[in-house]
Amino acid sequence: MKVLVACEESQAVTIELRRLGHEAYSCDVEPCSGGHPEWHIQGDALKIIDGDCRFRTMDGKRHRINEEWDILIAHPPCTYLTTCANRAFSTKFNSPEKVIERYVSREAAIKFFMKFINAKCQRIAVENPQGCMNTQYRKPDQTIHPYYFAESEKDEMNYHQKKTCLWLKGLPKLARSNDLPKPPPKYICQGNKSKGKAIGWCEGMTGVKGGRKERAKARSKTFPGIARAMAEQWAGKAET
Repeated sequence: MKVLVACEESQAVTIELRRLGHEAYSCDVEPCSGGHPEWHIQGDALKIIDGDCRFRTMDGKRHRINEEWDILIAHPPCTYLTTCANRAFSTKFNSPEKVIERYVSREAAIKFFMKFINAKCQRIAVENPQGCMNTQYRKPDQTIHPYYFAESEKDEMNYHQKKTCLWLKGLPKLARSNDLPKPPPKYICQGNKSKGKAIGWCEGMTGVKGGRKERAKARSKTFPGIARAMAEQWAGKAET
């Protein structure tokens, strides 16, 4: 299958699809951090989501997709869409000018999200945290957590809570791979330093160098178990 994984600099899903033998490409305005520039398109994903296009990967090679993509998996930025950002839309925490700017940015983010929903492709998955798209568009087809795909309670990479919403078109819901109990929530702050607001570990991302931008990038990375489930359940092993 020919698969486009949009807004994915980490290449987590792309690598799993390639492992199964598919012609998968990641695409993001940022360079890839997954170690495979030969599979990464650095640029605007909207220019190629409908297929029938030419593009160049980061290794300089040119490629051609003659028809629609077989699958489109998109991870549009959630900065202005997630419920975690709601407090920034209040004048209690921001100036009126800043609030207006954020509403304008949210409108642009909603339009960007919907471009993927309406792409010319028969099988589409759009992923985002719980946020305003639940009301601006519709409720997601499925809500999952990383621990649904953990190998055990000792699986440090996946045994976590982090609500992830999936809007699907032509693709099945992901089947949970275990019956593990819900792990306890993890906090970096219970509110004593954040005006009473508990800060989850995945929201704060301590120990990440590079400031706010790098913390946001770290938060956006797909958990390995979810990436593996997407590849195996939506594409399967390529025929040889």
